[in-house]
Amino acid sequence: MHAITIPEPGGPEALVWAEVPEPVPAVGEVLVEVAAGGVNRADVMQRQGFYDPPPDASPYPGLECSGRIAALGPGVSGWAVGDEVCALLSGGGYAEKVAVPAGQLLPVPEGVDLVTAAGLPEVACTVWSNVFMVAHLRPGETLLVHGGSSGIGTMAVQLAKAVGARVAVTAGSPEKLERCRELGADILIDYREQDFAEEVRKATDGAGADVILDIIGAKYLAANVRALAANGRLAIIGLQGGRKGELDLGALLVKRAAVTATSLRGRPLGEKAAIVAAVREHVWPLFGAGRVRPVVDRSLPMRDAAEAHRVLEGSGHVGKILLTV
Repeated sequence: MHAITIPEPGGPEALVWAEVPEPVPAVGEVLVEVAAGGVNRADVMQRQGFYDPPPDASPYPGLECSGRIAALGPGVSGWAVGDEVCALLSGGGYAEKVAVPAGQLLPVPEGVDLVTAAGLPEVACTVWSNVFMVAHLRPGETLLVHGGSSGIGTMAVQLAKAVGARVAVTAGSPEKLERCRELGADILIDYREQDFAEEVRKATDGAGADVILDIIGAKYLAANVRALAANGRLAIIGLQGGRKGELDLGALLVKRAAVTATSLRGRPLGEKAAIVAAVREHVWPLFGAGRVRPVVDRSLPMRDAAEAHRVLEGSGHVGKILLTV
């Protein structure tokens, strides 16, 4: 088969479409013939040499895909050859075939085509696990989403609105903020021009955000704590603004607030399977009901993965970028 390989870390040109051995599904795995793969920031970090795959994971980038089951490994039940699926991966989505633990498979949701489904598993699992399973966002609370026009952001806005929360977003242009408004965002903040902590507090009569979903990390840490409401929960899922920051523990104590930081890729199989099962139960029906929809910026041929990375790093996109086989 063919896959995108990374012979040496570097810029987008480091991604090379090459012939590689076909994976063989192990016990509890299925072989998926890939229709499309989603592009994520973690793929860029892997290309640059900063985010190695977990042990025993595929060496090729790609944390989600869609396709059809081509073969079942020993011990797999509940799935059949030919089933159309999408999957959460530890790697290997930038390829024509990938072996996937059966617990990380999802059916293609109602109303979504096979290619578009490739952009759903990573964002749905990330948002549901952090905003709902860890931070326990409740109806009537306020969620602040940094990077509201990203793949993660567009999913977070829609899921929060679906459960009856109020949503604030940050983005870097009026055009991106307008797209967030169309998805249901209530409070629109241009982070280039406005102090997001101050804007959130003004919009909530001084209360602040009950939950913050943060992709920036260190750069936003102090302002995020200022933006939190009493009993607020800050969920950090990215380090685009650095990994080391100063945390005012006194401010946390006064607000009785909590800070959590999680990643999805390196979790044990059982934890991933539990998250995937929760997404299937709680999120997938929302697609069929028309309450949540995929947001795709563009699709490119998989052999053009370098161009997809250039687009992602340029941050001009809204929603997901997909690679098609």
